[in-house]
Amino acid sequence: MVREDTKRMRKKFLRYSEAEYIYSIKHRKLMELADEAGAIYRIDGYALIDRDKFEDWLERYREPARTLADGKKKRKGES
Repeated sequence: MVREDTKRMRKKFLRYSEAEYIYSIKHRKLMELADEAGAIYRIDGYALIDRDKFEDWLERYREPARTLADGKKKRKGES
């Protein structure tokens, strides 16, 4: 319930400076990714990023967790 309320109350559209801070991505790369995601809206000289659209697109690049059943992390090269 709290998670749903928080998501509903957060800003839907972000300016580039806000998005750079939130996602820790430099301006040029953020512009490239947001454009590829189709998440940019331009209104009266303002460029806004649709946060939900951008995050949905960004999820495609999430890597699965690399942990074993006992909670230890796998080392590179282990199977």
